[in-house]
Amino acid sequence: MSEKTQARVDSEGNVYVVEGSNERLIGQYPDVSAEEAIAYFERKFNDTNSALVLLEQRAKNGASASEIAESISKISEQIDARAGIGNYDALAERANKLSASLVELSAAEKEKQVEALEKAKADREAIVSEMEKLAAIDPQKIQWKQTTKKVDDLFAQWQTAQKSGPRLNKSEANELWKRFRDARHKLDQHRRAFFAELDAKNKGAKSAKEELISQAEALVADGKGNVAAYRVLLDKWKLAPRAGKKIDDALWSRFKAAGDAIYVAKKSADEAEDESFAGNLEVKLALLVEAERLLTATDRVEARSKLNTIQKKWDAAGKVPRAQFKSTEDRMRKVEQAVRALEDNHWNASNPEKIARSEGLAGQIQDKIATLETELVSAKNEKNTAKIADLEAAIKTQKEWLAVLSQ
Repeated sequence: MSEKTQARVDSEGNVYVVEGSNERLIGQYPDVSAEEAIAYFERKFNDTNSALVLLEQRAKNGASASEIAESISKISEQIDARAGIGNYDALAERANKLSASLVELSAAEKEKQVEALEKAKADREAIVSEMEKLAAIDPQKIQWKQTTKKVDDLFAQWQTAQKSGPRLNKSEANELWKRFRDARHKLDQHRRAFFAELDAKNKGAKSAKEELISQAEALVADGKGNVAAYRVLLDKWKLAPRAGKKIDDALWSRFKAAGDAIYVAKKSADEAEDESFAGNLEVKLALLVEAERLLTATDRVEARSKLNTIQKKWDAAGKVPRAQFKSTEDRMRKVEQAVRALEDNHWNASNPEKIARSEGLAGQIQDKIATLETELVSAKNEKNTAKIADLEAAIKTQKEWLAVLSQ
């Protein structure tokens, strides 16, 4: 205020403000000094001024136009009443200026509201579209655990948008909700049908595997003789449908327990059988010592005769423990191969047909060598160094072939 408003207090405590050449009664404050009365009415003016300052600040900070308009209406009533001491004309000017700014502020607010409404509509459209995409997936290809969580998340987003977001007009809101609800309902139907079918499959798989378990458990009584039969059941088990992890694991534990019992019985029987074969092993080890002397034999006839005798004793000795079967058989095979090699070598050396072929080829090589040696003499007479080297190499090669045939 450019200058202080003039006021006075009469003897009865009435307070007047001076306005030009006139005075206006603004109130009464009896039984106090003139200074206290004037101070009281100055505070009333200051209260109105402070309220206006605060409202101006709120407008600058982005308060809504509707809030500002409601508050400025109340302040304007106080200004119009002029019930205090101060420059009310200045307050009125500021209040009018603030009121005028509400037009622009209101327009900006409406623009923001439109933008917020469009964004809210787009956000809800995105939620609906995502739900519809999920509903369009082939139910057999849906990962239901993840999809169910996604559906719950989308529903929570929808509820949040409804509670805290801008309100859409009724027709748009209803249309979006209908699409959302229908897609969600479709997914729920798919989920129910999928799990009903899965439950039926699980029951069928469980029944089939329980039958295999019964058959396997029936084999346990004669475990040793039923290993092959259990393996057949195991192949069928591998081809059988699954019944859900938890159920399948429990069924497998029962089936495996029957198999373990069968293999334990077989192992016990094998160990007892191996123990009974210990004497056979001693006999065969002694025969191997005798047979392995034939590894250095040179007389094929004598070696074959001795080997035949040993083999008859070998067959008569019977089975040996499983752990020693391969090593003993390998040692005997080595002796048999050595004797067979003696016989093959004899046949190769005495085969008339092979001898004839060898001698015929040897004659051809000898003739070739003679021809080459004649050519070599001529080359030396001609002092043809390159030809001499070629002929000497060729003669050497032919003589090496001849040496091989002579062996």
